[in-house]
Amino acid sequence: MLSQEDTLNLLMKAKQDDETAKQILLKENEPLIISIIKRYMNKGVEFDDLYQLGAIGFIKAIKNFNSDFNVKFSTYAVPMIMGEIKRFMRDDGAIKVSRVIKAQNISINKYIQSFQEKFFRKPSIEEISKEFNIDSQEIVFIMDSSKMPVSIYTPYEDESSKSLLLIDRYVQENDNDDFIEKLAIKDILSSLSDRERKLIVLRYFRDKTQSEIAEILKISQVQVSRLENKIITKLKDKLLG
Repeated sequence: MLSQEDTLNLLMKAKQDDETAKQILLKENEPLIISIIKRYMNKGVEFDDLYQLGAIGFIKAIKNFNSDFNVKFSTYAVPMIMGEIKRFMRDDGAIKVSRVIKAQNISINKYIQSFQEKFFRKPSIEEISKEFNIDSQEIVFIMDSSKMPVSIYTPYEDESSKSLLLIDRYVQENDNDDFIEKLAIKDILSSLSDRERKLIVLRYFRDKTQSEIAEILKISQVQVSRLENKIITKLKDKLLG
């Protein structure tokens, strides 16, 4: 097993495209990758394909890791590996939407259309939640279920008329620390309470301001700020633990 010092030294070399360093890191962390991909077995994707996806996520973790994150590399790599597998399963259609959710989504869309015709605006998530007596986060999930994913291997033409795949554009647009931090947070949101999770989703995934969140949650902006700081501390403790 590699020491933290050895791992960091190999990471520095791997970032400089040292293939030997990459292979050593991959080999040493193979048990970690396998332990993660086992969670996705029996879902229509072969083991070898899952391993390749996990390896891709692992290499991305090498590329984006920064020792300033103050976390172990293996801890940082986990959400990257999981994210790569989840994206493939979503884009490849392995995850299906149930008939119940489809029916609920149709009903919600009809309600939104009727509401707009009557009040000349879209209803808020809270208004939809109250109408259907369904938790607001479940409403968001149901509405998002109708957004059919596009394959990451779909060709497109960029501004230079160069033929690329969507995955090429995806990597370019999301190759930044902010995206990685959001991904890591998303994978541990399940440890939060409903209100805490709602605040984080609104703040970091819906790009809402603290003032907007305060209005939605019916609390003051100061309370939102304090709660956000408390949640971030909790998430850091979970990630570092």
